Amino acid sequence: MGTLTVNQNKLQKRLRRLAGEAVADFNMIEDGDKVMVCLSGGKDSYTMLDVLLHLQKVAPIKFEIVAVNMDQKQPGFPEHVLPAYLKELGVEYHIVEKDTYSVVKELIPEGKTTCSLCSRLRRGTLYTFADEIGATKMALGHHRDDIVETFFLNMFFNGSLKAMPPKLRADDGRNVVIRPLAYCNEKDIQAYSDLKEFPIIPCNLCGSQENLQRQVVKDMLQDWERKTPGRTESIFRSLQNVIPSQLADRNLFDFTSLKIDETAASRFVNIVNL
Repeated sequence: MGTLTVNQNKLQKRLRRLAGEAVADFNMIEDGDKVMVCLSGGKDSYTMLDVLLHLQKVAPIKFEIVAVNMDQKQPGFPEHVLPAYLKELGVEYHIVEKDTYSVVKELIPEGKTTCSLCSRLRRGTLYTFADEIGATKMALGHHRDDIVETFFLNMFFNGSLKAMPPKLRADDGRNVVIRPLAYCNEKDIQAYSDLKEFPIIPCNLCGSQENLQRQVVKDMLQDWERKTPGRTESIFRSLQNVIPSQLADRNLFDFTSLKIDETAASRFVNIVNL
């Protein structure tokens, strides 16, 4: 890639700045960390690796980066693409081979969505591998739009207010997941991926799966964004500005003991008869 134009340079700087802010705000990476960067071969994970390699050069702390891809044995998967790319970058990497494709195809009926099971199997394998290589952090490429979409999916279909946190400790305590692109929007990531000409590997297991509820939610948010620019960003900010007393979760706020404050000043004022 040659010299960047003004707009391309702004795009690169914006992604690096937002990722740096997210890393700092949530203390994602600490001195001496070994960060396992999970590469799927998609635009998000390529961008994440690119940004983290830059942060590694300019950060006031020292941390390792090791790239990991999981080969799920999908038919036609181009096994040579990621190794060639990572060798050219000079990045330490591992390819974890696990035939989750056959498991998913066996358990999920034809025509049903495969993403949920596929992601669980992949995540479990990567968690285990991170532990094996002594990785202290496990970086995933989810961005702001992914987080907002997940928030609505959980609200609409699971009856819960939760999303993807920028930093998460696994239930067993053995892994800490970080999402350095949490402040970055998908449009910028797509533009940067196009600019850098990353060797994208499509997910052939899922195909288009037009019945995915995530795609329905994505379309809804994109429609909102067209009608009211900035709405997605506002929704994301709301996830950082939670007021438990204004919701209805009895585990987060003590509604049972709520009563008037006998020591509070009275609102009554003296009325002067004229």
